[in-house]
Amino acid sequence: MYSLEEANTYIKTTSSQVNNYYRHTYHVMAPVGWINDPNGFIYFKGEYHLFYQYYPYKTQWGPMHWGHVKSRDLINWENTPVALAPDQTYDKDGCFSGTAIEKDGKMYLMYTGHIEGRRPEDVRQVQCMAVSDDGIHFEKVKQNPVISEEDLPDNAKPQDFRDPKVLKHGECYYSLIASKAKEGGGQILLYKSKDLLDWEFVSVLLKGEKDEGPMWECPDLFELNGKDVLIISVEGLPTKGNNFTNTHSVLSIIGKMDWEKGIFNKEVVEELDYGMDFYAPQTISDNKNRRVIISWMQMWGRNIPTHTDGHGWAGAMTLPRELVIKNNHLYQRPIPEVKKYYTNNHKMSDIILSNEKKDLSELSCEVGVLELDIDVAKGQHFDLELRSHEKEKTILSYDCQSGMLKLDRKQSGVTLIGKEPEPVYQRAIQLNPQNHHLKLEIYFDRASIEVFVNEGEYTLTSTIYPTKKSDGIAMCAEGDIHISRIEKWNIEV
Repeated sequence: MYSLEEANTYIKTTSSQVNNYYRHTYHVMAPVGWINDPNGFIYFKGEYHLFYQYYPYKTQWGPMHWGHVKSRDLINWENTPVALAPDQTYDKDGCFSGTAIEKDGKMYLMYTGHIEGRRPEDVRQVQCMAVSDDGIHFEKVKQNPVISEEDLPDNAKPQDFRDPKVLKHGECYYSLIASKAKEGGGQILLYKSKDLLDWEFVSVLLKGEKDEGPMWECPDLFELNGKDVLIISVEGLPTKGNNFTNTHSVLSIIGKMDWEKGIFNKEVVEELDYGMDFYAPQTISDNKNRRVIISWMQMWGRNIPTHTDGHGWAGAMTLPRELVIKNNHLYQRPIPEVKKYYTNNHKMSDIILSNEKKDLSELSCEVGVLELDIDVAKGQHFDLELRSHEKEKTILSYDCQSGMLKLDRKQSGVTLIGKEPEPVYQRAIQLNPQNHHLKLEIYFDRASIEVFVNEGEYTLTSTIYPTKKSDGIAMCAEGDIHISRIEKWNIEV
């Protein structure tokens, strides 16, 4: 087994040895080692807390701990001690994903304890609680596990039963837990409690259909703009056109939660992000009554250069985003707090490109944000070359006839290949420009690009690993492309 003392001592003695070449400026990372899913995202006593799946000892997945950062503004994060380590018989092989909630001035973490077996069928996953007065130091409750195999419905497999989302509705606490049905396919189970310790099974909240993947993970449920929203992460969702081309995908499901029956009624099902690195997101409602989301900015099954090249760390989180619903569709907007870190502004306007390429070196940037308002009424196609030097570039392209926007990282730098049948070098989304205008907000960090389209109607999130300094920008136009405005800021934290 592991211990908190061992983990924190290791971090203290090794974090100064990591290679900083791809280290981000304004995205959450671990000081050393591997991270994946965001956990326990909560606003508690005036600060945002974010936990994450963590294995400090290597830059690849291992027995999961809970790493921890906190912030007052969601941008400038402070590392705090590891919150959970797999140190009990019921979580000895990993403290898997979960969520946080405040009760009576204390912070409670609900997480999955993972126990390996000699055979795959001997694996067990159980649900556990830990509690803290200060949000930093946690004690696992003596009642653990609070939900175990005996509490499962008949159709659920005890080997795949994880990632509790704990919330309060009315006078009761509820927990949504991802499960695999015995006959195959994902489902979300619903449990309720009066005190967060004694739980009872309520219902199968939602069950997957044949084409909805073999296993669901990391459920999240919230009310927004008069609708209920269920977010799930899905292993192996079949590709449909431009959708679900990664090995794992994230679905947003807008509908209505029937709390009396414990059933979620689906209305609209969509992919949440159209990039190559976005998985296991988690949301909170903060003191500004915003619904804020943050996600792991990585994808399972792909090479990670900071691991393969021995940089000593692997993985990061996305920029936090505010969620809103418009026209029964979930929008993601960059949180405005990031703007207080904007520096070195440069703005250009009324640039007309007619079957030509224009270098925009005045806007060069490695860590920052680029905003564009583009009139495509008389255009045919454009390629926006980003994070470029003489041999490498990331391309954001748009076909004015088909309305297809593509993000292409084939030439971005280090080649990133996953377990997909065909390498996923690019992803695309079909758009409907507003009055022939395309609005783009593009956030760069050392090893990432996040594209917000038409004020957050769609997003495309991907990692990139240029092999040398890459801050160039240029645009190639077919037909007449009118850049009404293009503006750049660096971001310094």
